[in-house]
Amino acid sequence: MKSPDRKLSRRNFLAAVGAGGASAAMAMVAKDQPGEAERRGDAAKAHEGYRLTEHIRKYYRTTKV
Repeated sequence: MKSPDRKLSRRNFLAAVGAGGASAAMAMVAKDQPGEAERRGDAAKAHEGYRLTEHIRKYYRTTKV
């Protein structure tokens, strides 16, 4: 039997690149799921939240009109 000659067409190439990019993006998102800090024992860091520091106060003063 004759094996089919496979050519990588432009359409197949772009589909493969798109699928590879999507899978890479999903792997990056899945890497850092919410709650990762609690599993690592950094529970205090996970609940710090927003803090008004001096450099933020300076920024707020510069944005006043």
